Amino acid sequence: MSLLYDEGQLAIATESRRVLEARISPEALLPLLELQGAFHEAYWDTAKEQGWTALALPEAYGGLELSLVELGLIAHQAGRSLSGAPFLTSSFGAARAILDYGSNAVREEWLPKLASGETIGAVAFAEAQTVLGTGVQFASGAITGTKSGVSAGLKADVAIILANDGGEAALVVADLNGVTRSAFNSFDNSRCAADLVFAGTAANELARGQAAIDAALHILALQSVVTAHEQTGGAEALLERARDYANTRRAFGQVIGAFQSVKHRIAEMYGLVELARAGALHAATREGHPDFIKAAAAARIQATDSYDTCARDCVQVHGGIGVTWEAGLHLHMRRARTLAIEQGNLFFWEDVLVDRLEGEAA
Repeated sequence: MSLLYDEGQLAIATESRRVLEARISPEALLPLLELQGAFHEAYWDTAKEQGWTALALPEAYGGLELSLVELGLIAHQAGRSLSGAPFLTSSFGAARAILDYGSNAVREEWLPKLASGETIGAVAFAEAQTVLGTGVQFASGAITGTKSGVSAGLKADVAIILANDGGEAALVVADLNGVTRSAFNSFDNSRCAADLVFAGTAANELARGQAAIDAALHILALQSVVTAHEQTGGAEALLERARDYANTRRAFGQVIGAFQSVKHRIAEMYGLVELARAGALHAATREGHPDFIKAAAAARIQATDSYDTCARDCVQVHGGIGVTWEAGLHLHMRRARTLAIEQGNLFFWEDVLVDRLEGEAA
C-alpha cells in the first residue's frame, strides 16, 4: 500500500480535526485533572455521533469496515486536541480481540454494542511490572484475581483479560457488570484507570497456550498503532505551538525564534514528528502482514520519543509561561507520560523489536 493518504482519507482527517477543534478546549479538560472517574463526555458523544467507534469493524456488526489507517487518522486528530477519554483505543482493542478470536455467539453479543459506542471495552493484560501478566486465575469458566491500572477500567462494560488456566495462558472475555473497580488518582485522571478485582467472574475463553500469548501481543500491537497516531498528533500540536510562540515572543529586540538555540530545538521537534508520522502510518498499512508486530513496535518507540521530547521542549520554548495552569501545556506533558506506558512501556517494545530483528538476522 502507498504511504500516501488518498482523497477520502484526507477528508476524514480534515473533518475530524474540524469537529474536535470545535468541541474540545483546554478549559473543558483542565478540571478533569482534579476529578477521579470523570472523562470529557462531549468528546465521547462526538466519537459515537461521528461513527468513529464503528470505523474499523465489519459491516455485519454495525461497523464501517474501514482500516487501521482510517482509525489512525481519527486518533491523530484526537491526540492533537487532547481527547478526554481513552475509549476509542480500548474499545477497538476489545472489539478486535472478540472479532479475531471469539465465537459467533460472543461476537453477536458484544460487537454491535461496541460498534455503536453503547458499550465501552477495556483490555486488561498488565500486572504490576509485567505487560503480559497471567497472574489472574481462570478455571471452570470464571476468573479470580486483580488486573492493575487498566485504562478505561472505571467505565468499561466488557474486558479482554489475559489469565492463567492450570499453568497455561488463557485469553478470555468477561462482562464487567458487578466487578469491583478500585479507582485511584493518576497523572491523567481522564484515562479512567482502575484496578479490576475479579471474584469468580464469568468469562468466555478466546484462546489458550501460546496462541493466547500471541493473540494478546497482537491486540496490544493494534492498540499501540492507534496510540502511536495519538502520540504523533499531540507532538504535532506541540510543535505548532512552539513554532507560533517563537515567531511572536520577542526578547532583546527580536523574536526568540531568531535565536539559534530555539530554532534548532524546533527543527529537531519537526524531525521527530515526521519520523513518528511515517512510522505510525507504515505500521497501520502492515496489519495482516508478517512484519506487523515489528512495524508496530518501531512506531510505538518513535511516537513515544517524539511526544515526550516535544512536550518537554515546547515548555522550554515558552519559558515561565509554559508551566502555568492557564497555558495548558502540562495537559500534553501528562498525556505524553500516560501514553508512554499505557500499551506497555518502551523497555517492553524495545525488547519486542530486538527479538524480531534477531529472528531476521538468524
